[in-house]
Amino acid sequence: MSSSRMRGRAATVTALAGSAVLLAAVPAFAHVTVTPATAQKGAYSTVAFKVPNEEDSASTVKVEVNLPTDHPIASVSIQPVPGWTAQVTTTKLATPMKTDDGTVDQAVSKITWSGGKIAPGQFQQFPVSLGPLPSDADSLSFKALQTYDNGDIVRWIEVPQPGQPEPQNPAPTLQLTAATPAAGAGTAAAAPAADTGKPVVARAAGNSSDGTARALGIVGIVVGAIGVGFGVFAGRRRSSPGDAGTSGPAA
Repeated sequence: MSSSRMRGRAATVTALAGSAVLLAAVPAFAHVTVTPATAQKGAYSTVAFKVPNEEDSASTVKVEVNLPTDHPIASVSIQPVPGWTAQVTTTKLATPMKTDDGTVDQAVSKITWSGGKIAPGQFQQFPVSLGPLPSDADSLSFKALQTYDNGDIVRWIEVPQPGQPEPQNPAPTLQLTAATPAAGAGTAAAAPAADTGKPVVARAAGNSSDGTARALGIVGIVVGAIGVGFGVFAGRRRSSPGDAGTSGPAA
């Protein structure tokens, strides 16, 4: 075999080996994330913790997500995930929060999902409704632990820092954006209905009284028009030529 052909075959083998290494490294880039990645400050939002399985021969059997205690969230609701059981852990707050529903002295600090399985090559999403989100923070990091049935535990607990490379095991982080301007004046803001599933209707102030006044005005106009028409019709009957001729010619 010529030396040039041997060099070509060696290059091909090297390239294929490099591709195999690259493909083997791809799963390492998959990690626990929160989607969507952004939400509005002071609002309610439904997010999902996306958990991929990174192992080749083991299944994920437990997922723990820790909610930040430095910015506690008053309302947390969990959407059921078939095959999984969710357990909620609450923590007593050093400083109670004041909400529209009263004072809250406890907040959810951890959610643990167990009982299901995420097989190799698969992922699972765990939806959660949160709110109101803090107005004095630019992001929320949710430290997570992923447990496999072979005993391995992956700790997604490294908080990403602005301007720094992404850490090896980043914690799922929700970026908080500035609140949008409030609705137009005179309109009450609708409360979030994610927790109850019941729609909330916002009504403009004074709608009922304004509608009644308009209805009465329309009725008055209609009645007046009928009266005017009746008067004109009666006047015409009294002055018709046929009525004048019934008295006969003068003697």
